[in-house]
Amino acid sequence: MTTDTSRRTLQHYERNAESFWQGTRDHDVTQNLDALVSAITATPPFRILELGCGPGRDLHALVERGHLPIGLDGCARFVEMARTYSGCEVWLQDFLALALPPAHFDGVFANASLFHIPSEHLPRVLGELAATLKPGGVLFFSNPRGNQEGWSGERYGCYLEAGRWRELCSAAGFVELDCYYRPPGKPRNEQPWLAMTWRR
Repeated sequence: MTTDTSRRTLQHYERNAESFWQGTRDHDVTQNLDALVSAITATPPFRILELGCGPGRDLHALVERGHLPIGLDGCARFVEMARTYSGCEVWLQDFLALALPPAHFDGVFANASLFHIPSEHLPRVLGELAATLKPGGVLFFSNPRGNQEGWSGERYGCYLEAGRWRELCSAAGFVELDCYYRPPGKPRNEQPWLAMTWRR
């Protein structure tokens, strides 16, 4: 663990891994998976890094689509669960101490994970994600939106609106492809999730 922020947040997930899995395994994120996959212009199957793969729900979905995902999570229990559930290679890495291969992936899928990174570290982490993508590769992320940062119980959260994400991602060398809010079909004040797609 590199910081108290990581340690406390990951300890929360270690303690609550089973209940987290039961509470999220049936969430439908097809819209988000489609946003990533449809933006990739490489020849399939795509090599995709899932940053914050949790127990492996979306790794499994990507395998079912015929792709070649690798998971990454800082929670050791999630890594074990994801390997078992998806059959994929899964790396145990703290988001604040990433060790990623250069120009390796066609896409990075970060569903409900980047918001755990303190804002002071986001420029570096986004740069590392850009570097692990092949030229023209695609980054997708979805995060709770807002304009605040700090602890919510034992989990750290950094909640940003689209404008701030645009500043950060553009500075990291990304070009915006798409932006939408979730859940679909609701008024904006009932859409707490912001989803964005970017090309390296």
